[in-house]
Amino acid sequence: MAFDYFVILAEMRTGSNLLESNLNAFEGVECHGELFNTGFLNTPGTESYRGVTFAQREADPWSLMMAVRAGGARMTGFRLFHDHDRRIWDHVLKDTACAKVVLTRNPLDSYVSRKIAAATNQWKLGDVKNRRKEKVAFDAGEFEAHLARLQGMQLEIQRVLQTTGQTAFHIGYDDANDLDVLNGLARWLGLPARLDRLPRALKKQNPEPLEEKLSNPEAVAQAMTRIDRFDLTRTPNFEVRRGPMLDAAKGGAKTPLLFLPLRGAPEASVIDWMAALDGVGPEALAKDFDEGRLHQWRRGRAGLRSFAVLRHPLIRAQSVFSRRVLSGELEPVREHMTRLYGVDWSADLGSADAQREVFKAFLKFCHASITGQTGLQPWPVWATQSALLEGYAKVLTPDLLLREEDLAEDLPRLAQKLGHDVPPIWQGETEGSDALVDDETRMLCRKAYGRDYDAFGFAD
Repeated sequence: MAFDYFVILAEMRTGSNLLESNLNAFEGVECHGELFNTGFLNTPGTESYRGVTFAQREADPWSLMMAVRAGGARMTGFRLFHDHDRRIWDHVLKDTACAKVVLTRNPLDSYVSRKIAAATNQWKLGDVKNRRKEKVAFDAGEFEAHLARLQGMQLEIQRVLQTTGQTAFHIGYDDANDLDVLNGLARWLGLPARLDRLPRALKKQNPEPLEEKLSNPEAVAQAMTRIDRFDLTRTPNFEVRRGPMLDAAKGGAKTPLLFLPLRGAPEASVIDWMAALDGVGPEALAKDFDEGRLHQWRRGRAGLRSFAVLRHPLIRAQSVFSRRVLSGELEPVREHMTRLYGVDWSADLGSADAQREVFKAFLKFCHASITGQTGLQPWPVWATQSALLEGYAKVLTPDLLLREEDLAEDLPRLAQKLGHDVPPIWQGETEGSDALVDDETRMLCRKAYGRDYDAFGFAD
């Protein structure tokens, strides 16, 4: 592999000082510490490094990166944590010329190590006779927050590497002093140099067993019983990621208001209300947006408010089924329902009982499509509302997330805040039918749209 420079992606107390010291023992390597720590340059207390001051780095972080890369070493690098300069973090993750060395450590060990370092004010150890010891207290809330930060960072690194077609060299804390692993890292970086013995500049600071470092070791076991270490309770999400449906958005003709429709949820009635608010027809509302046109439209509207409207998943599914599936509009869906669930569209579907059975097949189809179990990926009309909102969020996040059952109160209140003393009454849509609902349809709907039930707290 041909890399121009490298970065050690780590967190505090994961062994990054040790790994940096060992890498610097290789001929042709210069690792420059925490160049982009928000509090210092390279090491604590440093206000200038390689001719670049702290203020200059803050104004232009690339000046410092270029200064160290121009230093003459065959391979230069630095350590980078998630809370360092975000401009550099975003850049190096996507830069294929940058070798990513991902350093990890048991989260409990790194948490305790950080607590001890803070208590003793000893962050590096060169001579064991200077080692300071102190027991610290385990705090379950602190540890859970620490674990969440680590997991968030690792997921972000993984996501960027996957989407940019890169790979990284992963190394654990316990391997940072393994001679064979270090030489393997050098080979991966493209370095000809090898080590025949381990450097000994830095020592591991707290080699004792965990229970000897804590004043309350019994609290660890209690805390672990409530921590889902493997994220087993997470609802798996295999739904395709969506782009923003800006072509569906509608802007006020006069009022600075932007509606972001969620297909299958209230749409036509809200558009009619927006038109009545400005005394125009629906065709006069701003539309046909893309990202550039939306940005331009928003710039001239001070006080703009954007909103989306949620609908209960079961009512939404019933609406799509009755309006678009039974009517024959969504022919590809009908074909899939026939092949997957044996639905006979030529049969008499006039009775409520017959329609209910077909509706159950539709809910099964929705679940299969959303979870990637059919070749027909979820169209917006039966995708989760969570996924549609995530798509919009790539361009803008709605100021307000309203619910259909509250629109009679919420829409007039919103209009009044935007200067309309007597706003029009919202005329609701009649959707859903009790005839299609029984315990099984409720269960199937939750199975298909569990992500929305969990995210928005819908009742069964």
